[in-house]
Amino acid sequence: MKSLEVLCASLREQLSETLCTLPDLSDDALFAVIDDTLAGLSAERLLSVAERLSLRSSLFNSFRRLDILQELLDRNDVTEIMVNGKDRIFIERRGKIERCDLRFSSEEQLEDLIQRIVSRVNRSVNVSTPIADARLPDGSRVHVVLPPISLGGPAVTIRKFPEPITMERLIGYGTLTAEAAAFLKKTVAAGYNIFISGGTNSGKTTFLNALSAFIPASERVITIEDSAELQLLHIENLVRLETRNRTAEGEGQVRISDLIRASLRMNPDRIIVGEVRGAEALDMLQAMNTGHDGSLSTGHANSAADMLTRLETMALGGANLPLEAVQRQISGALDLIVHLGRLRDRSRRVLSVSEVGGVSHGEIQVHELFAFREEGGQSNNKCNGRLIRVGSLKNRAKLEAAGLKL
Repeated sequence: MKSLEVLCASLREQLSETLCTLPDLSDDALFAVIDDTLAGLSAERLLSVAERLSLRSSLFNSFRRLDILQELLDRNDVTEIMVNGKDRIFIERRGKIERCDLRFSSEEQLEDLIQRIVSRVNRSVNVSTPIADARLPDGSRVHVVLPPISLGGPAVTIRKFPEPITMERLIGYGTLTAEAAAFLKKTVAAGYNIFISGGTNSGKTTFLNALSAFIPASERVITIEDSAELQLLHIENLVRLETRNRTAEGEGQVRISDLIRASLRMNPDRIIVGEVRGAEALDMLQAMNTGHDGSLSTGHANSAADMLTRLETMALGGANLPLEAVQRQISGALDLIVHLGRLRDRSRRVLSVSEVGGVSHGEIQVHELFAFREEGGQSNNKCNGRLIRVGSLKNRAKLEAAGLKL
């Protein structure tokens, strides 16, 4: 007698042939076709109610949702799903990575899922362009790498963003203190340009989303991202822009830098760039320096000072300019840098809030305002500490112009 997994694979193949002749089926119509197929199994195999419901759900998920990964996506405690080939699937739960016992029946099943994901957001991934970014309907971020680049089979990484996390929740998690949050709320409202830095998976996008909630609802905001993830639900005058990869013919690519330049002609009050990784940093800095106060962005770095150095390198890659000119662009554009990190217990914390000063002795000056300090070492595998104020904001012109006080 066939195992349920083998039976599901056989039915999936059978239904694929049937659905080729029935395009544009609604979800209800697809369920009806699945039910008819399962009813035809009665003579061959007697199924229990639980088995029938499991097959029904699995078959629907394989055609309309994320196949065997759907149950992982539906679990609130899973924050990341990592597929390293058809039979090696890992998940992150509560900051720890573990292997799960799910597996795809074949590489073809996994590749079909990948093509469904990327096609929903008008992306393509194939042998000629084996790397792609996409997103799911719930906002989760998807990164795909295909063979021959990925030697162990198709690699899929899904970072879940189930719902916007508010600043209040971040305070409750211990990511930052209420005092630091109140400071950031006033600086965002006053129009300070803020850059969020941190390592991989340190929570930069989540924090950017929470920080964006402090933008006045009356302003016109343009978001620019590789894959649209930000959720500014309170902004009515919002334009969301997303990059596009080149086609198979090598045409039609739209980069972050193209979107930044386009946004300048759209009369924005603020521009939010999801992440800068390269030469587009210069375009972002120039936008911040041309009257778009209150703009926000993120980038990868190990500290606030390291982020400034990386911005110098990225900006120099975009134009043949003297280093001093680039440094003055950065110091004139950025007001604050919020640096995030993950501690030994895998918790995500704001490690520093720093004010960006002028250029002195060939370096951009950084003045720390808040810093994370550990208290009493480590207990129960948790890092004890809090974000404390260590300095005062020097440039208060924007706060005074907005009629705000710290």
